[in-house]
Amino acid sequence: MIDMDTPSGRPSRRRAVLTGLLCLLLPALLAAAPPAPAAPGPAGPRTSADAAAAAARWGDRRLDEAAFLTAHNAFTNYEDSRWSSVNQSESVRAQLDNGVRGLSLDTHWYERSTWLCAISFGSDCYPSDVYLCHGGCKTFAGATYALPRQSFHATMQTVVDFLAAHPQEVVTVFLEDYVSAEQLGSSLSRVRGLSELLFQPDEWGVRQQGWPKVADLVTADKRLLVFSDRSDREHLGVMYDRSWTVSNHWSLGDLGNDLACVTRWPDVPLDRREPGFRRLFTMSHHRNVPTVLTAALDNGAKLRNRIAEQCRPAAGGRDPNYVSVDFHRLSDGTGHTPASIVAELNAGP
Repeated sequence: MIDMDTPSGRPSRRRAVLTGLLCLLLPALLAAAPPAPAAPGPAGPRTSADAAAAAARWGDRRLDEAAFLTAHNAFTNYEDSRWSSVNQSESVRAQLDNGVRGLSLDTHWYERSTWLCAISFGSDCYPSDVYLCHGGCKTFAGATYALPRQSFHATMQTVVDFLAAHPQEVVTVFLEDYVSAEQLGSSLSRVRGLSELLFQPDEWGVRQQGWPKVADLVTADKRLLVFSDRSDREHLGVMYDRSWTVSNHWSLGDLGNDLACVTRWPDVPLDRREPGFRRLFTMSHHRNVPTVLTAALDNGAKLRNRIAEQCRPAAGGRDPNYVSVDFHRLSDGTGHTPASIVAELNAGP
């Protein structure tokens, strides 16, 4: 049939020729295009060189003999969202980049609110999900939650992406958990690469054999530990903290003078001993209300002395594995910082 818009149909034949050429060239053009960048994932199978690097980095220390700098309420910071009061000054990723290896997070369920969406003129129209809030996800913007809202699965993706980029590192997440196991599991299932990295103690016989060497965790690429204060989610790979750790009372008090290192849980003393197994020791060192000034006063020599004079004796002569502070980069100018104190613990026998 002749194209009625062009004499003799010649332009139509030219279009047909061009279309044929395009069909021939398109596969070659697509093959030459650079591939899309792959999503970050676990480092994958390890080589003998990886194992040697892990041994050089971590030595023979078991997990319960290593110390890790931990950020209290790591999600309340000025960079990830607009909080009016914060415990840390930098984003979760920046905390990890600057040496933090333990993160405490508060998980809450937020049910999508048409009312909040309307009164915020469209800035708070988030879907129902697990978010990081401090006391509630609808109470006071900037105080109990912040905008933009911080979803739990996005923060955990940040952790997994960091571990993918740093194959010698181990990170622990502590959850103050206000969601159901089903809600938490749904959120975790959306974190790419998490299941491959997640350490599950029963698979390693920790109760019978003790904690593995940190180097072995690195070599096996099981470099993410997650604890919760709820007991019904170990099937998700989330450990119940009272079963696997000991912990001191979380606060130094309003004035920062409550230095006694007493157990957080009366039924789990800090010096608890069990055959073949030693619990991990999480040490909290922060006040009821965080400020830059009080954190600077608390985070130097005061922290170092409290470990030596209060917490080590209370725990039966052992050092903490996780040292949890506010504003982890601040100190009192004595030359001791939370990071240097943790390094000193790791340098010990």
